[in-house]
Amino acid sequence: MGLASPAKTGGAAPRQTPLAPSLQYYRGVDAAEAPAARPRYHVLAVVVAILGGMLGIGGAFLQELTHGGLLVAFVGAPVIEEMLKPAGVYILLIRWPQALRGQLYTATLCALAGLSFGVIEAFVYVTLYVPDHPDWYAVYRFSLPLMMHSLGSFIVGLGINRGIIDWANGTAPLPRSTRNSYIAAILLHAVFNITATALQVAGYLDF
Repeated sequence: MGLASPAKTGGAAPRQTPLAPSLQYYRGVDAAEAPAARPRYHVLAVVVAILGGMLGIGGAFLQELTHGGLLVAFVGAPVIEEMLKPAGVYILLIRWPQALRGQLYTATLCALAGLSFGVIEAFVYVTLYVPDHPDWYAVYRFSLPLMMHSLGSFIVGLGINRGIIDWANGTAPLPRSTRNSYIAAILLHAVFNITATALQVAGYLDF
């Protein structure tokens, strides 16, 4: 005797509830296969990411004021700033995961956060830290450091995924991609700071 089909027995085939687009992506489904996110989520993602970068600079300046010295510039600043700049993206991942369309999209949002962080940092430097600066200093502050902050945050964003929440909840180890991306951004930031300081000491950058 053959097996009866669900239609003959009155049973129904098990139904699978579709995941939200971002959760589909972070569980291995390609973002292109997920339904398009609503336009308001794109706006929300950009705004929260930029605001997160702006808020992150408060913590960075606080640690700079309380712990000065070269060690902070070479080690402390890269670690703290690369951790704080994507604050808005962390919020999105927790509160509005459907706003994150994929890894490249997430990294781009982090780059925007880094850019907003860098713009405010540059403004503070040219108006408060070095008010009597030469003309070239403003050009420098609003160019190379902004590129470094944007690129560093983009690299961090390549490792931001659902695994961070599982790690924070203590249910899984920190994803290797998250760790490696974070370390790479810190190294980039540290090398930039060391190079700028070395050029200043050598007399090529006179603030």
